[in-house]
Amino acid sequence: MKKIGLIALAALMGGAAALGGYKLLERNQDSRTLTEQQNVLFANNPAKVSSTGAVDFVQAAAAVSPGVVHIKTTYGGKSSEQSGGGSPADMFEEFFGRGGRSMPRAPRAASGSGVILTPDGYIVTNNHVVENADKIEVILSDRRKVVAKVIGTDPNTDLALIKVEETGLPVVKMGNSDNVQIGEWVLAVGFPLDLQTTVTAGIVSAKARSIGILARQQNQLTEQEYEEYRRTGKAPQRTNTSIESFIQTDAAINPGNSGGALVNANGELIGINAAIASQTGTNEGYGFAIPVNLAKKILEDFRKYGTVKRGFIGVSFRPLDADAAEDLKVKDINGLYVMDVVENGGGAAAGIKKGDIIKKVEGQPIYDSPDLQEKIGRMSPGDKINLTILRDGTLKDINVTLKGESSVTAPKTAASGKATGATIGKLGASFAPAPATLKAKLGARSGVVVTAVEPGKLFDSLDIPKGLLITGVNGKPVNSAKDVEAALPTSKNGMTTITGVGADGQNYSFTF
Repeated sequence: MKKIGLIALAALMGGAAALGGYKLLERNQDSRTLTEQQNVLFANNPAKVSSTGAVDFVQAAAAVSPGVVHIKTTYGGKSSEQSGGGSPADMFEEFFGRGGRSMPRAPRAASGSGVILTPDGYIVTNNHVVENADKIEVILSDRRKVVAKVIGTDPNTDLALIKVEETGLPVVKMGNSDNVQIGEWVLAVGFPLDLQTTVTAGIVSAKARSIGILARQQNQLTEQEYEEYRRTGKAPQRTNTSIESFIQTDAAINPGNSGGALVNANGELIGINAAIASQTGTNEGYGFAIPVNLAKKILEDFRKYGTVKRGFIGVSFRPLDADAAEDLKVKDINGLYVMDVVENGGGAAAGIKKGDIIKKVEGQPIYDSPDLQEKIGRMSPGDKINLTILRDGTLKDINVTLKGESSVTAPKTAASGKATGATIGKLGASFAPAPATLKAKLGARSGVVVTAVEPGKLFDSLDIPKGLLITGVNGKPVNSAKDVEAALPTSKNGMTTITGVGADGQNYSFTF
């Protein structure tokens, strides 16, 4: 009897120790990186998903689907049920087009997808899925609906990290996108066209693909910059800070898949679905996903700082090919030709000069901009990187210490304008991003649509109608209500000027 009592006591103490250790581990989860948490979660998982043998993706789909969530965002306080939902107001529509079809006014609600990375509710999605949303709701695999908060967003990579206050959630295992091979099978998992969980299959069509949309958006001149350029002939110094190194796939991706999972046949996350190339707005066989190895660094920064701590070389460059080499009068057709060097950047400090050709990064040959951008995107200010450059026919190794964002952005000067006293509230109007087709039809590079006008307020008294396209406020291009709010406070003469394009294609201007 005494022996039985000792055995029972030992079992009780062992159980208590195990429970205490689990609770301690649970409390310490937030101090670990996402990768470390996942390593613990999957270290003792004996079941290795393998679907490649007979081209059967059942196991991979079953492993991933519970960890992919439906994200619904609302704007202006309206719920998705009230407005009927719809696909995200995708930032890539300007690039992909809508096949000439007419587009309704920008939606007051949108939907996308997300991927759960930790059991306590960290979810990765696209920046354009949650950007400027008033409310973010996440629908879990068990159909529960929970509200999410934004931890961090980054338009330079189109990534965002959100969080729901839940525990014990199913998790998608992060893989290694560096090991992805062209031609291997992949699955896209998400909520396309507002459908429930949908799995499609295809292959990796290309890697390190740049489609140029982020860079083009950054390089657009404001009206003030354009006028300065016309007056002086000198364009503003600007370094491309976007990072485009997409995994291209022919797995069917449609609006609503944004932020969802691209996984390999082992059920491992290798990319975050971001965009499609299409003339119709739906799948035509060209989808693009952000590599998970790039996302890891961005997401960790979100958790630590709420923003991205990115390192920069501080150079602008042009990828070389036969045409570029002829234009630049150089013999090499491989590498990145340095077009300009930022004065206070890391490249300038290391001795990089205009006309140098970057041939290798960390010993690996460079053929196009994504080869360099993705590697730099995984690094932080203060990190060192080895570049091999060609100068005057001689190869030379240079160690560059990356600098922060302030090294590649022009210093901000105090506003010299007088206060206008204007605010969106005083205007008596609300605004939404203009559809790409409307801007294309009217020849506008930027724009917001007036979605409502309050009786008795300024817009009403000026007879500015609902549905009008506004392209600029006080000389600054506007693409969102936030842009309008930021441009209103000051101008050179204390007056507010609103410019736009009417339905007849004629430019107009209001000053008050």
